[in-house]
Amino acid sequence: MRNNIQHIGTLNGPLLIFGGVYSNLQALEQLISIAKAKKIPPSNIICTGDIVAYCAEPEACLQTIQDWGIHCITGNVELQLINNEDDCGCNFEESTRCDLFSKNWYPFAKSKVSATSLAWLKTLPEFIQFNYAEKECFVLHGSYQNTSEFIFKSTPWTVKAKQFQQLNVDVILAGHCGIPFHDNKNGQYWLNAGVIGMPANDGATSVWYLEFCDQQGFLSFEFNKFAYDHLKTARLMEDNHLPQAYAHTLRTGIWDNCDILPSVETHQQGMPLFIKCPAKNNVS
Repeated sequence: MRNNIQHIGTLNGPLLIFGGVYSNLQALEQLISIAKAKKIPPSNIICTGDIVAYCAEPEACLQTIQDWGIHCITGNVELQLINNEDDCGCNFEESTRCDLFSKNWYPFAKSKVSATSLAWLKTLPEFIQFNYAEKECFVLHGSYQNTSEFIFKSTPWTVKAKQFQQLNVDVILAGHCGIPFHDNKNGQYWLNAGVIGMPANDGATSVWYLEFCDQQGFLSFEFNKFAYDHLKTARLMEDNHLPQAYAHTLRTGIWDNCDILPSVETHQQGMPLFIKCPAKNNVS
């Protein structure tokens, strides 16, 4: 762990948080259009990492993020690219379908990343910290101790509590697990914006992001989803001989497998995702 924390001060106004672009340029371009329509400036937009992964346009996504000028941390894939590693570092169990598929898409992605983009990745922090609506917020990918750790809604609060105790913050914004959720206890909130590069295993082809609002001094949050040209993304994957199972996921909204999921999330596969936020969405 590089333990590289970038402090970006106090942010005001609407924030947009997203993660897991996964080399999906069509989803990224649609999100940029959404942010522009909402008049959310790049200085108020945060990516939780994994710009690069399964889909067919890693370099175009990296260049687009750079040009956009938003805040971004490194995910496990970016760390592996920076360190010139030969695997994605996703923490997949050996010989599972995810592990086998990664031996296809990761070498493809690595071969497409330019020296210029790799140099930019080396400038990114592993973590971001900021203040918002008088709450101390911390952005990480998996966990503070392990960038590749999968933490889900069903993950025991004791696991999450250790992160809050170590970081001394009120809100943790995470990525990596691929499914949006929120969990809270004792005034502390663990929020995962989900990913925009793949559907959330809920039987829908739309993808998810998170918005913050500081209206009247209160921090409120809302999970939103959007549609994009997922069929084009799937075709590009197939044209580049990337895993057809993941291209199929783009078309169906159902993951090829549940290898990484706890039993609770496994049993929720294919179920419409409704994320109920706290009363009035206020984090008090």
